Amino acid sequence: MTAPEFQATADRLAVETERIKSVYARRQWGDLYSWFSPHLFIMQSRERQVINLLKSSGLAPLGDQKILEIGCETGYWLGEFIKWGARPENLTGIDLLTEFLVTARAIQAPRVGLAQANAAYLPFPSATFDLVLQSLLFTSILDPLMKQTVAGEMLRVLKPRGFILWYDYHVNNPWNPDVRGIKKSEIHRLFPGCRIKLQRIVLAPPLTRVLAPYSYIICSLLEKLRVFNTFYLGIFQKPA
Repeated sequence: MTAPEFQATADRLAVETERIKSVYARRQWGDLYSWFSPHLFIMQSRERQVINLLKSSGLAPLGDQKILEIGCETGYWLGEFIKWGARPENLTGIDLLTEFLVTARAIQAPRVGLAQANAAYLPFPSATFDLVLQSLLFTSILDPLMKQTVAGEMLRVLKPRGFILWYDYHVNNPWNPDVRGIKKSEIHRLFPGCRIKLQRIVLAPPLTRVLAPYSYIICSLLEKLRVFNTFYLGIFQKPA
């Protein structure tokens, strides 16, 4: 890559980075995702499926696994990994926004590593982590070059035969123009050479919010059909 090409790439990534930061800085979460709302059905169902996936991939127990989350926000997933048996000192989270990291530092175990960083330029040596998690990050990236760059960085810091845990939309959100669903074909292009396992989970949240207050059984049956499920849960293994 020539110097002008390198600068053009850096400028393009910087523009997309600033767009993402501005979107998240103005986002209002409210109590839409509270455990005391119908969202509880989604959280419990997702937790069971993530644990089963980690176990079936040979990642359990988590005690010795070195784990990185990119786009960790306030550290929800980091706390979940501790609950599932990971050691805090083996966990690291990065995020673009300082305010997220301040909250994460206040509520997460003190030995969890937290850093302000851009997932397109991960500040870690190659082959550092056993598991790298991304949750709802890639759908927030609209620039294809940045998606490709972030995917490459995830693979770079992952150990040979290490795993990526993926959780994200595969459909567009008609109420949110700042996100874009990622299809299976795009995931395969972003992570070439990886062994990729994907499953559709999570009954569409608008549908869940209507049905869950009346019947978890109906929600469970619809979720098993997978037709109305709007997320991919995946595990990708890096080649040796």
